[in-house]
Amino acid sequence: MIKKTLWFFLLVTLLLPSVGWCADQATVFVYHRFGDDRYPSTNIAVDVFEAQLAYLKQHDYQVMTLGQIVAARKSGTPLPERCAALTVDDGYESFLTGAMPLLRRYHYPATLFVNSDSVGGNSYLDWPQLKALHEEGIEIGNHSASHPYFVTQQQKMPLEAWRTWARQDIETAQQLFEKHLGMKPALFAYPYGEYSPQMMTLLKEMGFQAAVAQQSGVISAQAEAFALPRFPMGGPFATLKGFTGKLAMRAMPVTVIAPTSPVIDDNDPPTLRFQLDTEQIVLSSLRCYVQGQDPVVPRLVDKEQGVFEVVAEKPLAGRRNKYTLTAQGRKGGWGWFSQLWIHP
Repeated sequence: MIKKTLWFFLLVTLLLPSVGWCADQATVFVYHRFGDDRYPSTNIAVDVFEAQLAYLKQHDYQVMTLGQIVAARKSGTPLPERCAALTVDDGYESFLTGAMPLLRRYHYPATLFVNSDSVGGNSYLDWPQLKALHEEGIEIGNHSASHPYFVTQQQKMPLEAWRTWARQDIETAQQLFEKHLGMKPALFAYPYGEYSPQMMTLLKEMGFQAAVAQQSGVISAQAEAFALPRFPMGGPFATLKGFTGKLAMRAMPVTVIAPTSPVIDDNDPPTLRFQLDTEQIVLSSLRCYVQGQDPVVPRLVDKEQGVFEVVAEKPLAGRRNKYTLTAQGRKGGWGWFSQLWIHP
């Protein structure tokens, strides 16, 4: 039922104008494998990927690297009205064989996040291939060395010991990028899309400019630079309809008040407290969607300040779950915001 309802919203966005709110935004997608049917949950068919690129071209989207988007946000430079980025995690060979011929044909850039321990392994790109891609203009980002569960290890180790271990893993990858590619990435992608406030602080201290997760959403000027959202394009999401529906979404004007971490403690289901600019939305349309559960209506707790609370009806299933807020804009379009939750 939840999937059907969400798809209804996505179809509605194609019929409504998405203007008038949160105009300075970018829609970023994350891919993993291209034309590799052995792993359907992280794969996209090559012909579907081509249809997505054709849609971007036909509708005059400016495709940028993630680094260009981050730089624009940092400098205060407005983003193009129609702006998108294509990011790819893990560095599989299918990026070179399946995606690159199409990216070359459409003259589109991409950002490739690589976990260095896997380079040259079975089904993974090797260093000469990565160097050639980098020289061709593909932006390379750090995806750690060993692709570990950083948040789980944080729960198991004293904080300073964890910081030392996590820093060493990430720095190992940075040194290999410098050795083989002659550069150190400024962007980081969290393995499995999992992060914590301590992880974000560590990356800032190490000099990274931004980090991306895998919770869905649209990047706005107000988005946290070290927890940037991306829409997944794998498995059932990897369709042209899903792609165009996500492009039509707008960034919800949401500011999270509590909690400060996506890691779930003893309070499950967790309560999300947030501030929302109600002048921009049709308040009666505001809903929260929870994976595997029925939708929930957020509760207004402070009308003057626009503060809401929402909590799922039951404990959250799986290691990772989300609260996805949607609402119709007063001037059209639908807004989208997703809060990640992690059971470490």
